[in-house]
Amino acid sequence: MDIIIYTDGSAKGNPGKGGYGVVMIFGEHRKEISEGFELTTNNRMELLSVIIALESLKKQNIDVIVYSDSKYVVNAIEKKWVFNWEKKNFLNKKNPDLWIRFLKVYKKHTVRFVWVKGHSDVKENERCDHLAVAAAESKNLKKDIWYENNVANKNTLF
Repeated sequence: MDIIIYTDGSAKGNPGKGGYGVVMIFGEHRKEISEGFELTTNNRMELLSVIIALESLKKQNIDVIVYSDSKYVVNAIEKKWVFNWEKKNFLNKKNPDLWIRFLKVYKKHTVRFVWVKGHSDVKENERCDHLAVAAAESKNLKKDIWYENNVANKNTLF
C-alpha cells in the first residue's frame, strides 16, 4: 500500500514569512506536519514540505505518491530537470541546499509526483495550505539560515 503525501508551501511576501504544511496518509493513519520561517520564499517552502515529509518516513524503499500544487517541484522531478542540475552541481540554480537534501531522501524510496491545481477544493491540498499559512503567521518562526546567509543578505550594499 502506498503512502499518500500532500504538501504545500506559503510565503507572505516573496521573500517574506513562510511556512509549509504536510498531510501524510497510510491506510487509516494520518499525520500532519507544519513549520514557519521568518524569511524565506514560496518555492523553498514548497520544496521543504516534500523533504520533511520524506524524511519523516521511518523505513526505506517505500512506495510514495506526493500530491503538490507546485509546478516548480513537480516539473523539476517528473521532467528530470533536477538530475541534470545535480550533474552540473546545481550551478546557477536556486535552492541548491534543498535540492541536494531532497535528492538524498528521494533516492531512498520510490516516489511518484502528481500535480494538483491549488485552491481547487482538493480536500487534503486545502488542509496543507491552511497548515502552511498558519505556520507562516505563527509567532514561533525559525530562521531559514541557508537562505538568509546566501541570498537575502547578498542584496545589501555593505
